[in-house]
Amino acid sequence: MDRRESCRTKRWGWLLLLSCAALAAGCASLPDARTERVGERRVEYALAGQGTPVVVFENGLGGTLDGWAKVFPEIARDTTAFAYNRPGIGDSAPADTPRDGDRVVAELRTLLRDLGLRPPYVLVGHSLGGLYMQLYARRHPEEVAALVLVDSTHPEQLKGAGARENWPLWVRAVIGVGTNAAAKAELDALDATGQAVLALPPPAGKPVFVLSAERPLRETSALADDANAKRRDIVRLYPGARQIWVDSGHVIPLEKPEAVVQSIREAVQAYRVEGARPSEVNRNAPVAR
Repeated sequence: MDRRESCRTKRWGWLLLLSCAALAAGCASLPDARTERVGERRVEYALAGQGTPVVVFENGLGGTLDGWAKVFPEIARDTTAFAYNRPGIGDSAPADTPRDGDRVVAELRTLLRDLGLRPPYVLVGHSLGGLYMQLYARRHPEEVAALVLVDSTHPEQLKGAGARENWPLWVRAVIGVGTNAAAKAELDALDATGQAVLALPPPAGKPVFVLSAERPLRETSALADDANAKRRDIVRLYPGARQIWVDSGHVIPLEKPEAVVQSIREAVQAYRVEGARPSEVNRNAPVAR
């Protein structure tokens, strides 16, 4: 690998990893956030707006609900909006249970039930949160109104050239220092979560919006090429889905929140308009840039 290639690899890896830190720090905060005991554990969450369907936000690896600060208030104007921190993130109490996707989905369903938030849901997930929402939609399609994936993790993200053993040592070191125990446990379970997703059929007849970051496509290296191939491939997993390329880095909710808001609003409208078909909604919606 020549010096130019090495720099490109580092730049790509740095951007990928800092996405977690960017979400955790956020550029704003959610004024509706609170920390309360819900059911059997302490949870930090935000709940605002009214109406159906309920829009449920899922954070990326290590990210907090503040990562939705530029999206959440806009959606709460239109319908019920809910965001939260998974166990061990932010002020949510840690859990000693496995951190695989099936556990995360089960905990989320229990949390929604305990808060009296009934389906159907528009599921919105960024990065690793997108992988969890894919699993939710496939495991419980009857509870889903639509799926909005925001530069989502691919079910096979850590396969092939993207395998962790292929990451530079410095990248592994940054993860070791820059992520907490809960995030590390989720990362360790990522392959199992991906396998669970692919073992189930995609939700039939549901609008699926795949928002993908366009700027990472400019990077070239073995790792970047693999990540971008998987970024392009996600839409294949959802027949009839629409892929929207956004002029943004990985952290679309903070960099280009209007693209996320637009897709969510289209998903909500598709649910509310009787007889709207996913293919019609996807075909007519303008591309966000």
